[in-house]
Amino acid sequence: MNNGLEIAIIGMAGQFPKANDLHQFWQNLQDGVESTTLLTDEQLQKSGVAPSLLQHPDYVKVAATLENIECFDAEFFGFSPREAEILDPQHRLFLECAWSALEDAGYNAQSYAGAIAVYAGSAMNSYLLNLISHPTIQANVNRYQLFLSNDKDFLTTRVSYKLNLRGPSVDIQTACSTSLVAVHLACQSLLSGECDMALAGGVSLSSPTGYLYQEGGIYSQDGHCRAFDADAQGTIAGSGLGVVVLKRLEDALRDGDYIHAVIKGSALNNDGALKVSYTAPRIDTQAAVVRAAQAVAQVNPETITYIETHGTGTALGDPIEIAALTQAFRSQTNKTGYCAIASVKTNIGHLDAAAGIASLIKTVLALKHKQLPPSLHFQRPNPQIDFPKTPFYVNTNLAHWQTDQTPRRAGVSSFGIGGTNAHLILEEAPVIISSSASRPWQLLILSAKTATALSAIADNLASHLKQHPEINLADVAYTLQVGRQAFDHRQMLLCQTTAEAIQILDDGGQILTQVAPKERREIAFLFPGQGSQYVNMGKELYATEPVFQQQVDYCCELLLPHLGLDLRNLLYPSPLPNAQCPMPNAQSPAISQTAYAQPALFVVEYALAQLWISWGIQPQAMIGNSIGEYVAATLAGVFSLPDALKLVAMRGKLMQQCPPGAMLSVAISADTLQPLLSSGLVIAANNAPQLSVVSGTEVEIAKLEQYLNTQNITYRRLQTSHAFHSPLMDEIIAPFLDAFAKMNLRSPQIPFISNVTGDWITSEQATNPDYWATHLRHPVQFANGVTELLKEPNRILLEVGPGKTLTTLAKQQTHTQTILSSLRHPQETQSDIAFLLQTLGQLWLAGVPIDWSGFYAHEQRHRLPLPTYSFQRQRYWIDPPTLSDTLSFPPLPRGDERGEYASPSDWFYIPTWERSLSRPLVDLNEQRQCWLVLADNYGVGTEIIHTLQNAGHDVIIVTPGEKYEQPAYRTFTVNPQEKQDFVDLLEDLQLRV
Repeated sequence: MNNGLEIAIIGMAGQFPKANDLHQFWQNLQDGVESTTLLTDEQLQKSGVAPSLLQHPDYVKVAATLENIECFDAEFFGFSPREAEILDPQHRLFLECAWSALEDAGYNAQSYAGAIAVYAGSAMNSYLLNLISHPTIQANVNRYQLFLSNDKDFLTTRVSYKLNLRGPSVDIQTACSTSLVAVHLACQSLLSGECDMALAGGVSLSSPTGYLYQEGGIYSQDGHCRAFDADAQGTIAGSGLGVVVLKRLEDALRDGDYIHAVIKGSALNNDGALKVSYTAPRIDTQAAVVRAAQAVAQVNPETITYIETHGTGTALGDPIEIAALTQAFRSQTNKTGYCAIASVKTNIGHLDAAAGIASLIKTVLALKHKQLPPSLHFQRPNPQIDFPKTPFYVNTNLAHWQTDQTPRRAGVSSFGIGGTNAHLILEEAPVIISSSASRPWQLLILSAKTATALSAIADNLASHLKQHPEINLADVAYTLQVGRQAFDHRQMLLCQTTAEAIQILDDGGQILTQVAPKERREIAFLFPGQGSQYVNMGKELYATEPVFQQQVDYCCELLLPHLGLDLRNLLYPSPLPNAQCPMPNAQSPAISQTAYAQPALFVVEYALAQLWISWGIQPQAMIGNSIGEYVAATLAGVFSLPDALKLVAMRGKLMQQCPPGAMLSVAISADTLQPLLSSGLVIAANNAPQLSVVSGTEVEIAKLEQYLNTQNITYRRLQTSHAFHSPLMDEIIAPFLDAFAKMNLRSPQIPFISNVTGDWITSEQATNPDYWATHLRHPVQFANGVTELLKEPNRILLEVGPGKTLTTLAKQQTHTQTILSSLRHPQETQSDIAFLLQTLGQLWLAGVPIDWSGFYAHEQRHRLPLPTYSFQRQRYWIDPPTLSDTLSFPPLPRGDERGEYASPSDWFYIPTWERSLSRPLVDLNEQRQCWLVLADNYGVGTEIIHTLQNAGHDVIIVTPGEKYEQPAYRTFTVNPQEKQDFVDLLEDLQLRV
C-alpha cells in the first residue's frame, strides 16, 4: 500500500572504479569483482609521492580509481579550453553525469515545463593544488576565476546553469553521507512541492597515491575492505560518482516514466556529543535513523530482506552498525537470519562524498535484477558480532532475491564522519500498465553537436536494440523524440520492427542525415487544385490518425445537405484494408466529377492541414492552387468552416453545370504560349517559369495539341471535365456571388498568396465577394506566388494534399530550399503513414520543432532508459609543475622517512620589490596623441581614460569580456584568455592607421 510519500527513481547514471557505466558496474557486482588497482612506483612518483615514502613497509600501493578523469567534453557544455582546464574535474564529470541521468530518465530539460532541482556534494578538490602551484596559471588566471571553478559551493549551481534547471540547487557537505543526504533532501523538496523533478548524487575523485597505513585508522593494511569479517582492518580510498533522477511516484506513473525503484521513506539525524570522539559512530542514533525511515515508509522490518550497509570494514564501525540495525529491527520483529547484508565498499572502496549514491545505485540495480550480489572477503564474522542472534546474515554469493507476496524491499545506510546519519527504504518498481498500440511505422530521430558524436549515438542505439530485441519500438521512438535535446547534426530513419531498425542502423543506407540550420524555419502550406484527387487519398490516415478522421467526418457531415450524399462513400468506397498500404489509384468517375472532386480535395487538404497543425507544424504563410486557395482562406480565418464548405460545394456544382471543356498543361512559359492561342483559348494558370495551362473548348484544345506536336513542344492533357479559369465560367459568376449572401468574411490571420495577383492577399481582397468571383475566372498566378514565397530563404514549402504536383512545380524555381509533400502520388504504393512520417522526419532534419505531445495525443507511451549522449572527451589537465617549471621555487626540504615536510621556516619565502628608475612623465598638453587603454574593472582605467579625453587626446578603449566585439567605433572587448582576440584587435587597429 502507498501512503503518498513515495518517490520514484526514474533515471540513473554513474561511473565507478573499472565501470564507466552502470551496466558494467552491475556486471562487476554480479561477478564479485574487486575493482582496485595496484599502483606502480612510477605512477606514484608521478603523482607526487616521495621515493622515500614508497619504501616504507606500511605504504599501501592500492587505489580504486576512475579512468580518464582528465578528459571532458568542454565544447558540448560551452567551456573554452582554458575554462575546462581550471575547472575541478569533479565538477566536470558530475556535469556530464547529470546530463546522462536526465537522458536516462527520458527528459529534455529545455522542454520540461516543471522545476528540476539539484542536490549533491563533492569531496575535497585535490586538483586545485596542481593549479595554484603552476606558474602559468598563477600568471594568467585570477583568484576569483579559480574560486568559481574549484570551490565546492558551485557544484550544483553550475549544473543548474548549464542544463537550465530552475528548481532548488543545493550543495550538501556531510562527509561520507553527503550523497545519501542529498537524496533525502531531494525527496523532501519533491514532497513539499518545491520542485517537480530532482537530481541527487555526489562525486569524489581521489588521487591515485595509495596511503600510509596507520593502526586504528580507516584504511586497511592489506588494501582490501573486509566488511564484518574478523580480519577487517578498514577500507581503501576510491573514486566515483553517481546521480539519480527522482519524481513523485504518482507523477511518474501518470507521465509514463520508467521506474527503476521506489523510495518508500528516508530519514536523517546526527550523533551529537555523546560518543567517544568526533569521528566515532554511535549505536542509538544510527538505530534511531533506521527506525525513523521505516516509520516514514510505514513498512514492517520483517518485509525488508536486504540492507546495503555503510560497511567500512573497521573493527569499531562494523559491530556498532550491526548493533544499531539489530536494535532498530528488534522494535518490531524477533526473527533471525532472514535479512541479507552487504557493502559495496568491498568492491570499490570508500568513495567519500559519493559513497551513499554508490550504495543506493547498487541496491536499485539489485531490485531491478532481483538478485543479491556478493559482499567480498567475508570468511568469518567479527568476534564482536553475534550474527545468529540478529536478523542479518552476510551475503557472500550471487543469489536470487527470494520474496513472498510482499514486494522486495531494502534499506540503505550511509553514516558520515561528524555524525550525520542517513537511511533510505527502497521497494522494487510497481508493475506498469503496458503502452497502448501505436502507428504501424515508427520515426527514430538522433542528434548530436558533432558528426562524430552522432555516429557513436547511432552505433550505441543499434547495440542496445540488439541486446533488447523485445523492446517496445514505439516507446523507443517516443523516448528519442521527447527525451533528447535536438542538436544541429541530425539523423532519422523510418522502420516497422526492431529488427528493421537494427538493420538500417547497421547498414546506414536508409538513414537520412542533415545539419539543421541555426536560423528559425518558416513553413508555407501549399494546397493543390483539381486534378490531383484520387480515390482512397489519405485512406490509411483516415484509419489510423484520429485528428484526420475527425476532421474528415465533421466536414463530410457538414457537406451532406449541400451534396445530397456522404462524400466518404466516394473517398473511401471499399472497406479499410488490413494491409499497411491503401489501394492505389482505384479511380472512379464520381471522384473526377467537378461537383465532387472540389469538395473532396477541400476535405482531405483541410483535414491534413489540421493534422500537421496538431503536430506543431504551424504555417506562417500559405498558397493554394485554385480550389486550394479556399483551404488557405479557411485556415486563415477568412471563412468559417461551414461557410467554406457551402461555397466549395456550390462552386463545384455550378462549374459542373458549365459547358464542357478541356485543359492542357504546356511546357513553355505563359508569355511564349500566349501568341500561339486562338481566340477560344486562354491562359488558365502560370504554374512555373516554363509550364503553363491552357483552358478552352475541346475542339480548340485538340487543335492546339496538333500544333504543339508539329513544334515538338511537350504537353499533357489534364484530368478535368471543364475549362476552368476561362470564359466558359462566366455564366456562373452571378449565382456564385449569391452564395455569399449572409456570409461574414474576416481579415486573414495567416498571410497567404492570392492566385489572382501572385502577391500577398490584402484584407480588402479577402473580404470582398467580387475577389472570389474574379478568382474563379482569372488565370492562376501560381509561379509568381511561389517566387514571392521563395524570397524568404529559410522558408520550407510543404504541399498539403494528395500527390506532388505543387512540389514538382515549386522545385523548378529553386535548388536550395526545402520543398516537401504530404501524401503519395496515386501511382505509388507506399504507405500513407510511412510517407507522412518520412516528411515529418525531413521537417525535423531541416530544423523545424515538432510538438511530440500532439503527435502522441491519442497514445499512451512510456519513456525507456536508452543509451545517452556520447560525449567527445578530450584531455583538459594541468599537471603539477616539474622542477624545471618552477626554477624560482627551490626544492622543498624533506623531513623524516614518512615524507613529511621539514619546518615551514626552512622553505617559506617573502616576496620583495625590485627597485628601478621611474619612467619620465608625459606632458599631455604638449602633443595630441592616440592612446590604447586596456581598461580594468576597478575604475583605474576609467580615470585614465577621462584624463586623456579631457586633455583632447584620442582614446581607444579595450575592456575585458566574453568574446571579441566592437560595441562602438573606439571601443573593443576581448577575452583576456583568448590570444586570437588580441590578434584580431591589432588587425582592426592597423586598418585605421
